[in-house]
Amino acid sequence: MKIVGALAVVFIVFSLSRNAHAKKGPKVTHQVYFDMSIGGAPAGRIEIGLFGGTVPKTVENFRQLCLKPKGEGYVGSSFHRIIKDFMLQGGDFTKGDGTGGRSIYGDRFADENFKLSHYGPGWLSMANAGKDTNGSQFFLTTKKTSWLDGRHVVFGKVLKGMSVVRKIENVKTDGRDRPVSGSEVVVDACGEIEVVEPFHTEPEGVADDV
Repeated sequence: MKIVGALAVVFIVFSLSRNAHAKKGPKVTHQVYFDMSIGGAPAGRIEIGLFGGTVPKTVENFRQLCLKPKGEGYVGSSFHRIIKDFMLQGGDFTKGDGTGGRSIYGDRFADENFKLSHYGPGWLSMANAGKDTNGSQFFLTTKKTSWLDGRHVVFGKVLKGMSVVRKIENVKTDGRDRPVSGSEVVVDACGEIEVVEPFHTEPEGVADDV
């Protein structure tokens, strides 16, 4: 009986450990922030965790563009495309209309990998114009977008400020999904927040109250 009891305990511990591991998602190695405005009025801050261990090249591109001055990175750029119940797209700091932008490696760089999925609202992914065309443009999901898995490189997740994401999602747009005049969505400031110790985040959507 003692042997059976011991085996049962081992099995339970193993099962719990396996479930905990399955729940554990990618590790946040870097963290950045966007201070947003809508129509010139402050809208709040979005803080994003980046997965440098999983997609280091993609993360470094995004991180450095958060630190560069206006005209060379994300500060002063806009979210030029907003589709409710889908995503917010930004990062075109050269033309501002979705046709420009560039990476720190040159005009474009290859898809690093597709290890991560678009698990739900609040995940950060690279926008592209097809295979291996990553530049500086990115999008934040506002719902689970499984059909984009294997086509766009996921590399971050909203850690704080999902309410700001929702506020932007509800901005009035025109027929081309661009914010109407007077409702422009702009990155007023951006930068890096120190991550003292990398940590895992769950592979699931971000709640609106985060």
